[in-house]
Amino acid sequence: MNVLYFAWVRERIGVPRESIETNAATVNELVQELRDREERYAAAFADTSALRVAVDQELTGFDASLDGVQEVAFFPPMTGG
Repeated sequence: MNVLYFAWVRERIGVPRESIETNAATVNELVQELRDREERYAAAFADTSALRVAVDQELTGFDASLDGVQEVAFFPPMTGG
């Protein structure tokens, strides 16, 4: 699956996207796998309440299933202006 990172999430992790193999069933499980990888991921996902997630380009929650998913994107909440 492709995992995309935007804004400060990308800055903390150091890459805009990556292709990963995962056994995670939900976004929450994927986040935990990423946190366990190394410190830069742990820092980026330390407070998931400060993040939004899209699964196959649909805004969703962290409890969303990853069954058949091709892309997950993480980004901070957007503000108008």
